[in-house]
Amino acid sequence: MQLVIDSANIEKIKELNEYFPIDGVTTNPTIIVKEGRPFLPLLKEIRDVIGEEKELFVQAVAELADDIVKEARYMNKAITGNVIVKIPVTAEGIKAIKLLKEEGIRTLATTIYTPMSAYMAAKAGAEYVAPYVNRIDNLTGNGVNVVSEITRIFAQHQLSCKVLAASFKNVQQLHDVCLAGTHGITAAPELIEAMIVNPSVEANVKQFKEDWINQYGKESDTLISTL
Repeated sequence: MQLVIDSANIEKIKELNEYFPIDGVTTNPTIIVKEGRPFLPLLKEIRDVIGEEKELFVQAVAELADDIVKEARYMNKAITGNVIVKIPVTAEGIKAIKLLKEEGIRTLATTIYTPMSAYMAAKAGAEYVAPYVNRIDNLTGNGVNVVSEITRIFAQHQLSCKVLAASFKNVQQLHDVCLAGTHGITAAPELIEAMIVNPSVEANVKQFKEDWINQYGKESDTLISTL
């Protein structure tokens, strides 16, 4: 299952990529604008941080299919490495996904709110779909259930498209979509960091260290120092 950072903040991406088993980075126009920098140099810097192999997701801004295709071609030429173009699931977006599939340009269908829109995008040739879990919940839906139904539809009808679940407010939602069968999650840095936060862990580590020092002395704060 893939673990992807949903951010364009260079410092957080550097930190998470260093410490955690990160598979890529997703961005969208809002996330990029938040950084207050020219978009192309920012995307290129993200690429430098994560390397050429990890996936970098960049969203098209145009609304008409022909313009989306032009933007996708541009981004694939301007940014090196493993680039995937995010496209909203409008009628124009579905058309663009079909056209880009024919050109061999990889896409992710975003703004997924229903299993049937995910099916349509997968059928058109999207490599990923990104259901908006928390936003679905906010519309009195059930985001986790939508993820589960999408994965079932893909499996039953042998669609190779992957589910990259998005839009989370807490770790419990991440946990729930993992159990629902998602193929990946893309989450904000603070949620990725929170996945391993537990006060019991800190207490355990502190106790282990105290027991060790009590036995071997303060100067023996590592295994090697006792040799």
